Amino acid sequence: MISHNYEGQKIAILSVSAGAGHVRAAQALQAAVETWYPGVEAVHVDLMELVPKLFKTIYADTYIKVVERHPAFWGYLYDKSDREKVDSAVSRLRIAIERLNTQKLKKVLTEINPNHVICTHFLPAQLLARKIRKGTFNCPVWVQVTDFDVHALWIHERLNGYFAAHEEVAWRMAERGIPVDTVHVTGIPIMPVFGRQRERAECAAEFGLDPRKTTLLMMSGGAGVGGIEVLAERLLRLEVDFQLVALAGKNEKLLAELHSLAAHYPGRLFPMGFTRVIERIMSASDLAITKPGGLTTSECLAMGLPMIVVSPIPGQEERNADFLLENGAAMKACDAGALAWRVDMLLRQPRKLAMMRENALRLGQPDAARNVLAIVLGSAGEAGQ
Repeated sequence: MISHNYEGQKIAILSVSAGAGHVRAAQALQAAVETWYPGVEAVHVDLMELVPKLFKTIYADTYIKVVERHPAFWGYLYDKSDREKVDSAVSRLRIAIERLNTQKLKKVLTEINPNHVICTHFLPAQLLARKIRKGTFNCPVWVQVTDFDVHALWIHERLNGYFAAHEEVAWRMAERGIPVDTVHVTGIPIMPVFGRQRERAECAAEFGLDPRKTTLLMMSGGAGVGGIEVLAERLLRLEVDFQLVALAGKNEKLLAELHSLAAHYPGRLFPMGFTRVIERIMSASDLAITKPGGLTTSECLAMGLPMIVVSPIPGQEERNADFLLENGAAMKACDAGALAWRVDMLLRQPRKLAMMRENALRLGQPDAARNVLAIVLGSAGEAGQ
């Protein structure tokens, strides 16, 4: 338990449910407040709950559809918006539309009356930066970037500080004009459970797994690589010995297909639906097969779980994948055959897999959320001195 007295402090954590990562980072910060700062109140607000339905459909739902169905187009938009000038006609129109549709945020923040605001998405950061410039908002605002990359939409003046996933991201923030002394390398906030040590045998037994066998955890397939059932079937044809946990999430049709496939591979394929204890499955696993989202990869790194990444979204996920590959914590597979080759190679070269695990552990930041809060709340103490 943190001994400092922050009794009565209130933090508003602002996210946007365009993709799951921004919300998960906000929830991790809220959980860290409850764990480490019981005298502090954290209020999580998803900005998409405050906007008109049409705007939410366009902003959040359309984003998800474009990313899933037209990833190359999303990559084009990502790069174009990263180069767009702030005062361009397109930027001014976008900002005006966003401001018009987010009027309720001011009222909600007035009701919360926070001592600090932390944004895990660029939209609330942008809205509050404008209010600060106009002199209509004077609460400290902090920004948590949720990928191993930084995009122009995240960069705003007059905010109290930025939290970066890695030293390189911090460097690039400074290159874009953020004062060096306001950029903090903390990692990406993940739930406190990912920082706890667990017994592999105990976790394996919980899911009917053999703790002595190499265990693969498959969390997603995707466009161009094949669905998770296609990838699972291809891997199960390999001659090396392993067991495979395949997560279907809330997709009941996919779960049924995986169970049908598992019948042909008894004791090798373990299909699972939505789980709230992914950290326990990770504790029993040796290698994850996943899309390289900022939160998912941060969770794997914190657990020392090396990855084979598949189907990165052009833009932020490609940058995440580059970071993981450059640091030796992951490999990348472009299709089912490439995935099968990499799994076969790694299982025949356990020293290489062990080295990837060491690299993942070295990069992991399980205390990111706690470190963010220490800086935010510590700044209030310094200001009061």
